[in-house]
Amino acid sequence: MQPLIAPSILAADITQLGQEVDDVIAAGADVIHFDVMDNHYVPNLSFGPSLLAALRQNGLSAPVDVHLMTAPADRLVEEFIDVGANMISVHPEACVHIHRTVNRIREAGLQAGVALNPGTSLSAVDPLLESIDYVLIMSVNPGFGGQKFIPTALDRARTMRETLDVRGFTDTRIEMDGGIGVGNIRSAAEAGVDFFVAGSAIYGVACTHPTRRDDYAEVIETLRAEVAAR
Repeated sequence: MQPLIAPSILAADITQLGQEVDDVIAAGADVIHFDVMDNHYVPNLSFGPSLLAALRQNGLSAPVDVHLMTAPADRLVEEFIDVGANMISVHPEACVHIHRTVNRIREAGLQAGVALNPGTSLSAVDPLLESIDYVLIMSVNPGFGGQKFIPTALDRARTMRETLDVRGFTDTRIEMDGGIGVGNIRSAAEAGVDFFVAGSAIYGVACTHPTRRDDYAEVIETLRAEVAAR
């Protein structure tokens, strides 16, 4: 499968968000990643469906991957379906009936994912494999951007890839979110990850370099080269 690079807008300049999204797409990003936090399931508050609706109205046509760090998740699932999400992942701990939730996402024509925190057993996805398109392995504890990568996430990704392959779900992607950058993306790819969320690694270059779009393209190209070199 073609690897996917998904910049997280959590790390973008919120005062210029429309331009920031346009710039990373022009720089070669595949997907825009929405980290949705509710100050309940996680200790932070971020974006809601109205922001995605505004970006769609502003001309955003790229795929959008919504990671719901919210509890309960089901109402926001419906709202993000309505405003143009392409992928939605939910946490098992945040859903009363997660099987029904992921099937609802798929019924709406979207890709469905299950997000696993560092302390959540990989076995949580076992009864859901026929109903999902990707597994999101968190490589930090959810709630904040810019955190340090947790190395054991690589072992978890490797185990998940083996499980998916053995059980015949070879087309199910593994996404990784948290601390992904040039220094570790190759190791993640070697562990079986093919869907990479990168926030600070991409948007952080704007803090020190004025030619933002050129820098975004350079970082994304470097990330792709590291994946290809695995």
